[in-house]
Amino acid sequence: MLPATTATPTPATTATHCPYCALQCGMNLQPAKDGRGGVEVAERPDFPVNKGALCGKGRTAPDVLSSRVRLTEPLMRDPGTGELAPATWEEALGAIAGALRGTRREHGPDAVGVFGGGGLTNEKAYTLGKFARVALGTSQIDYNGRFCMSSAAAAHQRAFGLDRGLPFPLEDIERSGCVILVGSNPAETMPPALRYFTRLKENGGKLIVVDPRRTRTAEQADLHLAPRPGTDLAFALGLLHLIIAEGRTDEEFIAARTSGWEGARAAAMAHWPELVERITGVPVPQLREAARLFSDAESGMVLTARGPEQQSKGTDTVGAWINLCLATGHAGRPNSGYGCLTGQGNGQGGREHGQKADQLPGYRKLDDPAARTHVAEVWGVDPDSLPGPGRSAYELLDALGSDIKTLLLMGSNPVVSAPRASHIEERLRSLDFLAVADVVLSETAALADVVLPVTQWAEETGTTTNLEGRVLLRKQALTAPEGVRSDLEVLHELAGALGHEKGFPTEPAVVFEELGRASAGGPADYSGITYDRIEAEDGVFWPCPAPGHPGTPRLFLERFATPDGRARFVPVSHRPSAEEPDAEYPLYLTTGRVASQYQSGAQTRRVPDLNAAAPGPFVELHPRLAERLGVAENDPLTVTSRRGEATAPARITASIRPDTLFMPFHWPGAGRANTLTNPALDPTSKMPEFKVCAVRVEREEREKRGAGPAEL
Repeated sequence: MLPATTATPTPATTATHCPYCALQCGMNLQPAKDGRGGVEVAERPDFPVNKGALCGKGRTAPDVLSSRVRLTEPLMRDPGTGELAPATWEEALGAIAGALRGTRREHGPDAVGVFGGGGLTNEKAYTLGKFARVALGTSQIDYNGRFCMSSAAAAHQRAFGLDRGLPFPLEDIERSGCVILVGSNPAETMPPALRYFTRLKENGGKLIVVDPRRTRTAEQADLHLAPRPGTDLAFALGLLHLIIAEGRTDEEFIAARTSGWEGARAAAMAHWPELVERITGVPVPQLREAARLFSDAESGMVLTARGPEQQSKGTDTVGAWINLCLATGHAGRPNSGYGCLTGQGNGQGGREHGQKADQLPGYRKLDDPAARTHVAEVWGVDPDSLPGPGRSAYELLDALGSDIKTLLLMGSNPVVSAPRASHIEERLRSLDFLAVADVVLSETAALADVVLPVTQWAEETGTTTNLEGRVLLRKQALTAPEGVRSDLEVLHELAGALGHEKGFPTEPAVVFEELGRASAGGPADYSGITYDRIEAEDGVFWPCPAPGHPGTPRLFLERFATPDGRARFVPVSHRPSAEEPDAEYPLYLTTGRVASQYQSGAQTRRVPDLNAAAPGPFVELHPRLAERLGVAENDPLTVTSRRGEATAPARITASIRPDTLFMPFHWPGAGRANTLTNPALDPTSKMPEFKVCAVRVEREEREKRGAGPAEL
């Protein structure tokens, strides 16, 4: 572990949480034993989510606290050399405030954009949304969580009237009769969660994994089904068709607790098994077995992740899986239901409190007059002064340099993480002014006019909300290096420079108290949650509308959050992906994560142990395709889509479909997977289609060797 040489640890052990994924695993931080300062991780076995278990990312998280890794002083672009150079905080904040004022004056408030991140604490996300709408008066704010759970969130809202990633605690998974895991690989993306699926099987439950790759998670399944990328919607409809045709529906539950069944039933019956086999490539006998296992189980769950969600039809795809749960009575009952395995550390809380383009705190809608009135009263402003909904994340990034002239970006790295990344990089370069607040000099920060070094997880206190809807408290364990400030301090100073000296406190506890008042009465009501309660109760599940309320670990057991209390079936039908393989681009590309890196890799690529385990990008392909290309393991391959090309070593494995390539998306440069991905948007969630596009693959030295593009 690299010591945080310029930071000062507290003398005692601090109970806190991992900075990475949405499990928000409990951990203890204690002064490092090497005597060089800094902190090290120790297990926290009493925390219920992970019971002490940690993955490699969690165990090495303190490495990013090192002053040799993280930013410790502001940087400004020197107009003479064009390079970033050290600056004072006064200079840096003055330059940002001047750019914000100038852009608003010359082009109007909507020419200023704000882009947040799913790793920001609830306090930061709340304050960022307030800053955009009150101090800047702009509607142009969204965050990178749009790229993560937005399709599942939209489907949740449409069917249940409320979006919380999991409507039950993780512990319920191991007590379910059958779990269908769709497009998720927790063995690599959240390893401590795998124990729940192991216990599920030990308890006699069945695990079905739907994934075009035979992942480490799929290897543990009772049944692994490998549909073509982009066909999950047809797959779910085919299962529902079989359940209807074989008389396996729960008619009593449908009549008592749902609405809209006839329309959804008719839509499913148009997807007969043989048609679904042609679309998905999954044989009919496997479809029948999956339908039997799920419908015969006394209780059942469907859990989705980015696989089915990051599609241009992601909302309808998740909706089809929800319809399956409703038709079998596997919803609103113990150990049953649909859930989304949220990805980012505060992906859940980040979408609840105002940094999304269309939302106000408490998961209120920005275009709801009553919501505007309530929040405006808390903020002490006129409701009419609040701007309306703005662009979604990709639309906002696509408008940089044209409609949006100045951008304030916090905790995100779209140069690596956005679809059609080369284009987004060009848009970022075209801005009049870019300001980035981050922990490290990410690829996006390297393009900025001003970079602000801000505190990170162990250097600050704040709350996050994990994938269960459990509100957690990360506690400060050490003092940040001199020259580093918190995001709350940054927003306070900028708001003051824009004429809002009050209303932007810097103390997280004060912000959280205000967040509670702003969320009161909303769908995500935090008004009964306090720091003391979180610490005493190992987290509090929202909604929690009063201090004496116990919180809500399990939603929907008595009624759904719709006006009539019934879950809503939504009729959906299969449609092709926005881009299907053809003669020029004959293969599917899908993307994802590996165990030792995280998201854009801005932090994990700076940790030696993690880099040793996952040193760079690769192209995963089937042996049959490799043989056709004449490719051996580690040969350089160039993958080309309609948006660009990426080059990385070959990794040959029979665990992937012969018509599909896989690339992890953690790296910039020549191997950047998101250079290839398609920004086609889901019409409801505005989720880009990361998970499927058409590509061709060639050996890098194809001209010398005479090898042409691979064909099926």
